[in-house]
This record gives sequence, structure tokens and C-alpha cells, in this order.
Amino acid sequence: MKLSIIIPAYNEEKAIGKVLDKIKSGVKSDAEIIVVDDGSKDNTAREAMERGVKVVRHAVNQGKGVSIRHAVASAEGEFVLFLDGDGQDDPGDIPKLLRAMNDYHADFVIGSRWLGTLKEGAISRLNFSVTDLITKTINLLFKCNVTDSQAGFRCVRKDKIKKFSFKAKGYDIETEMLVQAVKHKLRIVEVPVTRFKRPYGRSKLRRFRLGIKILSVILRELFTP
Repeated sequence: MKLSIIIPAYNEEKAIGKVLDKIKSGVKSDAEIIVVDDGSKDNTAREAMERGVKVVRHAVNQGKGVSIRHAVASAEGEFVLFLDGDGQDDPGDIPKLLRAMNDYHADFVIGSRWLGTLKEGAISRLNFSVTDLITKTINLLFKCNVTDSQAGFRCVRKDKIKKFSFKAKGYDIETEMLVQAVKHKLRIVEVPVTRFKRPYGRSKLRRFRLGIKILSVILRELFTP
């Protein structure tokens, strides 16, 4: 099983090295690891390159969605796994997602924070409530049953994701990817994962703006065949 691991990162020089070290210690050496340095103003790219992984660099910040789209286009693996570069996802959970791909013949595996463990400070009460509301809305409108629609920790078969039509530029990529997976009738499985408090820096999320974007994605996908 050839695996490509895609890590979008923006100004994560303090976290990205530790994330990569944990990944490399826990996955097969032939795994393709792609870090997308999305216009960072710090040494994110250098920290990644020092660890011998493939680095895609954007001259200016373009957003998580654009980063994922560019990396997917060049990924060589049969399976494409996504996780964040800020240190909140636990690379030790990667085998759980890969086992689910095989054991359940899944097309799309979500690392659910809701089914797993949320460490103290991992998510604010407001973000928890908003994420839960978005998930329930997606379940209702698209007749699916997931617990964590906004999880960035996920794995998809490359031949399936190639059929998706991405337009999202930012964090709304999570919603767009999930909804298109549902519409393409992919077999979706969730596994419990651990989510940590962000160890360095601050989140780049702009909640109100992101909420509007997610709503527009939901409505667009709802009325698009």
C-alpha cells in the first residue's frame, strides 16, 4: 500500500519538525510525505526540508484548500492521508486510519475527535458547538451519519478523490471534501483519534468568515448534481 501524507502548514516552524519526526518514526519509510508551505513568513519550509520530505512552496498564502488541491495533484500514493501541521493531531493515530481503510474496505476514513479524546484546551466551547451544529446540518441535508465533519485528519483513496471537483480555497475544504464523498457514495468510516491543545502560536481560523464559506459550500453542493 503506497501512502502519501499531505500536511498543509502556514507559519508552523515550531511545530512542523516535531510533527514530521513523529510521522517518520511511525510509518513505513516508503511513505511519501508532502508539506505544503503556504506562504509562511518563518522557517516552516526549512524545518521540513531538513527532514528530507517533499516541500511544495507557495510564494504567498493561498489557503488550506488550495494547498490540499496542489498536493493531491502531485501525490503518488494509492491512499492520501491529511493531517494538520500545528501539532494538534497525533501522528500515532495514523495506523488506525490505515487499518480502517483495509479492514472495512473504506474509501474515506475520518479521524473523529468526537469519538476519540479531546485533551484539555484542544477546542473551545464555541468551536465545539459550532462544529457540532455544522455536522448535524450536513447529516440532515445529505442523509449521512458522521460525528466530526470538520476533522482535518482523514484518509481517502486517491482514485476516488481524483473524481472530486474542488473549489474551496480555505478551511471549507473539509466540508467540500466530505459532502462530495457522500454524493459520490463513497464508503465512509470514522475512527477515534486524540486531539491536543495547540502547542505553539494561535489558530488562523476566522470563525465568522469560515462559517459563511461553509454555509455557501453546503448550499452549492446541495443544489449541484
